Amino acid sequence: MDPEDEAFYRRYGPWDPLLPGQVRGFLGDFAGPWWIVGGWAIEAFTGQARRHEDVDVVIFRRDLSSLREALKEFHLWSAGSGALRPLNDDYPDLHPEASQVWVREHALAPWVADIIVNDDHEGLWVNKRWAEHVAPLDEVTWVGDDGIRYLAPELVLLHKARLLRAKDDRDLSVTWPLLADDRRAWLLDALRIVEPGHAWIEALGG
Repeated sequence: MDPEDEAFYRRYGPWDPLLPGQVRGFLGDFAGPWWIVGGWAIEAFTGQARRHEDVDVVIFRRDLSSLREALKEFHLWSAGSGALRPLNDDYPDLHPEASQVWVREHALAPWVADIIVNDDHEGLWVNKRWAEHVAPLDEVTWVGDDGIRYLAPELVLLHKARLLRAKDDRDLSVTWPLLADDRRAWLLDALRIVEPGHAWIEALGG
């Protein structure tokens, strides 16, 4: 196991993450929209299998109370900046540094879901990397043959660009050839604004 992962598990406990198909049943009682981002969204778009550490599910911040109700039999914790705090009646909102909700069945059980909280503006989706970019959720997501909603691949890549990991370079290499010309142009323009000077810009001919 990678030393960084080992230290993480030692501090926070083990993970046994759900698969995308399991998320649908897990959130069956959740009233709000949800969608999957990250590596699973890339795999769904490209059809190329890759290794996954977890599944990243996103909901709107406005739907936190609905999430708590849907998962009332589970332990929910707001997570961010190395801190965890219960998400319950005493603390119904995320702690100030948090943007995620970790979920497990009980204190001795592994974590099964990492649910990312996304802001909206008057009902529109807001890009977490580029606050000026707002759009209807249907315009920035797509629904796969499995019936699951995923973030558009060019948006997944924009979020991945800041991390400079080998797996993100690999995701770019398998996704770029499959993107339509307008989506390639959008990604390059967005990178110039959000990540000026990023290595991907030159690599993609921008």
